[in-house]
Amino acid sequence: MDTPADLLTFIPGIITAVGGLLVMMMAAFKASERTSFLVTLLVLASAFGSAVPSLFEPLVTSFGGMVLFGGIASFGTAVILFASFFSVMMTDDYLKQSGLLTSELYAMILFATTGMISLATANHLVVLFVGLETMSICLYVMAGFFKNEKKGAEAALKYFLLGAFSTGFLLYGIALLYGATGSMYLDVIATMAEPSLLYLAGGALLLTGFFFKISAVPFHMWTPDVYQGTPTTLTGYMSTASKTAAFISMIIVVMRIFGGENEIARSQEVLQIIAILTMIVGNLVALTQNNVKRMLAYSSIAHAGYLLVGLASGSDQGISAMLYYLFAYSLMNVGAFGVIAYFERNKGLDFTEVENYAGLGARQPMMAALMSVFLFS
Repeated sequence: MDTPADLLTFIPGIITAVGGLLVMMMAAFKASERTSFLVTLLVLASAFGSAVPSLFEPLVTSFGGMVLFGGIASFGTAVILFASFFSVMMTDDYLKQSGLLTSELYAMILFATTGMISLATANHLVVLFVGLETMSICLYVMAGFFKNEKKGAEAALKYFLLGAFSTGFLLYGIALLYGATGSMYLDVIATMAEPSLLYLAGGALLLTGFFFKISAVPFHMWTPDVYQGTPTTLTGYMSTASKTAAFISMIIVVMRIFGGENEIARSQEVLQIIAILTMIVGNLVALTQNNVKRMLAYSSIAHAGYLLVGLASGSDQGISAMLYYLFAYSLMNVGAFGVIAYFERNKGLDFTEVENYAGLGARQPMMAALMSVFLFS
């Protein structure tokens, strides 16, 4: 290990982690929410700036092979930070009106972002698990931020229980893969892989854990309730940054662990079936929704199916398409939730109901045009 060089490869995650500690200390010393908001934006912008130069670097490992740097890992980091920055920008005014805004929320967002970066850059199953749990625990808190409302408590409880359930699948899969190969490094697992029952069961359980996190059918049932009960701007954060982290990690795991010819064929069959089910169920159920946030939840489920098509192809072109799709999806989804939050904040109406958008083009032509662009995109 070359510690100074290793630290430089993980500098975006270090910036967000230190920033989270700083904001938490500021909250302890009664700093204003506005100050915490500005510091959070500065931290995320700095982390994004540090991630951009590595986008064009080849994919290499650091920290003794446990962390990935450059290529797809740096791209995922940049998209996560991009989505986090714009989500935070919308959150301040939105939650201030509800009287629920606290400085600790910004610390939670920074810690969750650190976990997402760890997840997206993991080349070791323990690093992957720690990143996933760091992200998930913070998101459980955000889901229940409307703590005085029944829907907020329901969202947090469902997310926590099903999140813990899915983590059990993933952790048991990690244990079986270690038992089959004797290693937790993804590249070593790929070289030691044999089509034994232990290895196949471990791979299947690991994929099941990922399917929960990306809301793929039939592991999607938590998504609409959690999206509906979570504050709108935080829903946008959850649906973009966390989904990007999970997909980037899933791409790395599938292409490394299931990189052999036989393993690719087996994983492709599973991914194709899940992708088809996810696209069909997500779109059909979205058509029946009267609540915009539930509609966008099922839409995000369908988008997970579209993304899985690229992964199911098993080709570099498919992976490249997924990465472009993730960036465009994050930009447009944050925008759509931002428009909903704008109307909830400024009009005092429940703009989560579809019927309240009737005549919006005549009353608010600019915002109606923006919403149309985001939804058509």
